[in-house]
Amino acid sequence: MPENLKSSKKVVGIKQSAKALENGTAALVFVARDADPRVIKGIIELCTKNSVEIVYEESMKQLGKACGIEVGAAVACIVK
Repeated sequence: MPENLKSSKKVVGIKQSAKALENGTAALVFVARDADPRVIKGIIELCTKNSVEIVYEESMKQLGKACGIEVGAAVACIVK
């Protein structure tokens, strides 16, 4: 995970990430490997449909920490 994720313009969470993907503003999507597959399935489909790169992180805890939040995150994305 890039260290600059904390300072990048980003959205965290399934709903906000899905919205960014639908709006075409998502540049790069991070997905936690330990997230529930049913939860992240739609995000992965949107990434494929919109040709947005997915970077897999080891855990929700690590992804949340990289985003500067105290809780785990299943998905986060850097927006344009």
